[in-house]
Amino acid sequence: MAEGLRKLALLWLLIQNGVLFKGSVLFWDEPEANLNPSFMETVVEILIALQQLGVQIFLATHDYIILKWFDLKSENKDAILYHSLYKNRDSGEIALFSTNKYSDISPNSIDDAFGRIIDVEIQRSIGKIA
Repeated sequence: MAEGLRKLALLWLLIQNGVLFKGSVLFWDEPEANLNPSFMETVVEILIALQQLGVQIFLATHDYIILKWFDLKSENKDAILYHSLYKNRDSGEIALFSTNKYSDISPNSIDDAFGRIIDVEIQRSIGKIA
């Protein structure tokens, strides 16, 4: 069985066996790893539903797709908080920025990386036209 499907099966088992209930905690490091991107929306919908049932979820990711699905699928009533850990240029110390809106994450190296890809794609397209 593919590793991504194995992750989804384990999540299903945790839900079916009653392990994930109001007041429980789920820690998931990089849920997107080995997961077909077409499943990301479903995973996010499941996690948001679990959050609405009172499960506290800690998710670590570097993936734009999963973060953007959270941004698109969550509502104001959802208790979602985004954190950005980064090295402060002035002090050299690790700093934390937290927000409840994806668009307010700062600094956002994930968005920066995807923005760079878009910039290069536009430049390449302009070069082909000219």
